[in-house]
Amino acid sequence: MMELREELREQIHISPDRLDALNAVLVDAEMQVINDVLAIVAKYGTPAEINAKAEQAMQLSTLLRQVEQIRPDYIPQLHWLKEQAENQAFISIADYRRQILADAAANINFADAFAVTLEISACQYFPWIIAAAEQVIARQELLPARFIQVRNMKEQEADGDLVAILAAMQLIGASFVATLDTKGTDGSNIHLNGPSTITGYFGGVGQPNAHALQWLDEYLYYYTRYGVRQVLNLNPGTVLLGYLLHRLGVNIEFKISVFMGNDNPYSALWTLLTAKLFARDDGSTPLVGFNWSNSVDNDTIERTAQMRQALGLEQQVRFEHHITETWKSIVRQPYNRRDELLALADHIPNISAKHEGGDPAIERTREHPSDILDYFRDKSEIIAAGDWQHLTLNFLDKLDAVNQTAQALTKRGLAFVAARKLHR
Repeated sequence: MMELREELREQIHISPDRLDALNAVLVDAEMQVINDVLAIVAKYGTPAEINAKAEQAMQLSTLLRQVEQIRPDYIPQLHWLKEQAENQAFISIADYRRQILADAAANINFADAFAVTLEISACQYFPWIIAAAEQVIARQELLPARFIQVRNMKEQEADGDLVAILAAMQLIGASFVATLDTKGTDGSNIHLNGPSTITGYFGGVGQPNAHALQWLDEYLYYYTRYGVRQVLNLNPGTVLLGYLLHRLGVNIEFKISVFMGNDNPYSALWTLLTAKLFARDDGSTPLVGFNWSNSVDNDTIERTAQMRQALGLEQQVRFEHHITETWKSIVRQPYNRRDELLALADHIPNISAKHEGGDPAIERTREHPSDILDYFRDKSEIIAAGDWQHLTLNFLDKLDAVNQTAQALTKRGLAFVAARKLHR
C-alpha cells in the first residue's frame, strides 16, 4: 500500500518546463489580456512612480491637509485621538492582563509568536472610530489592530471620511482594508438587482467582463491619490490582477473575501499555490489576508496551515476567521466561533479574529440588529431613515465582541494584537 501511494504521488509532480508555457503567455507581446493590464498601469506611470505617489499620499501630514480642506470639523477629533494616544489614555497590554488575571498574569508566558490579531468589520464611518475610542478608554478595553470597511468609495471620498479614517488608522497603529466599488453590487453582475438579490452571486461573483480591469484602474486611483494600499478582493480574476500588479513592482496588498468561498483545504491550496507562483523574486506576495468561508472547521484551517508553512507563506498570509457575523442576511444564527478560535490559537500562527457582528446574546436584544445589507446603503438614506444611531450601536456591539474574544484569549494564557500605537 505504501509503495502504491508513493507511485501515485509521483504522478502529481509537475515538470518545471510547464512554466515555459505559462511564461510564453505572460510575455507574449500580442497577448491582449496582458496588454490591457499594462495599458492601465501606464496611465499612472512606472511602478516606481506609482509607489512614490502612494507614499506621498499616505503621509499623515498629507492626509491631515486633505481632512482640513474637506472636513475641517474632523480635525479636532483627530487631534483628540492623537493626544489620547500620546497621553497613554488607552490601557496597556500588561494592565489589561492584570485586570483580567490579577497577580497571576505576571507568571504567564504569553506566546507572542501565536498572537491573534483582533479585527473588526465593517468600520464604515470616521465618527465610529471616535465613539469606539471613547468607549474603550472609559471601559479600559481594547481597540483592534485591523479594521475592514465595506462602503461606497466615491461617497466617502466626497464627504471626507476616507482621508479621516486613513489618518486615524495611522494614529492608532492599525491596518485598514477598503472595499472598492467595482463589484457585483455596482450593477456589473446581471444576476444581481442590488444587494436585495445577493444570491445572484451564485451565478458568478460580481466582477464580470471588463470590470476586472476597471477594478485595477480603481485600485490605482485610490492607491496613488490617497495611499489606500490594502483592499478586499472577491474574484479569481482580480486576485490574479493583484498578483500581476505586484509582480510589475506596484506595492499592492489585498485580502481575499469570504465571498471567494475558500471552504476546504483544496480551494485553500489553489489560493496559496497561485500566491507562491506569482510571488516576487524576494518571496513577497500581495496576499496578506486570507478570509475563510464561514463554513470551515478547525481541521481545514490546521491542514491549510501545514501547506502555508511548507510554501513559506506563514508570516505573510494571515488567516482571517469570522468569529461573529452580522445577525441578519448572511449566516444562520446564532453564530459564534470563539471556542474554535481558542482551540487553534495556541499552535496556529498568524490568525486574525474577525468580528462582523456582536455576540448573539446581545444581537438578539437589539431593536435594529446588525445586517450586512446595511453596508450597501447610502449614508444620507441611513440618516433619513433614523438608523444612524442603530448602526453606530451595531458597530460598538462588534467592538464589545472583539473585547470578549480578547478576554477569552487572555484567560487561556494566549496572546493577541490590538491597536499597536495605543495598547503598549
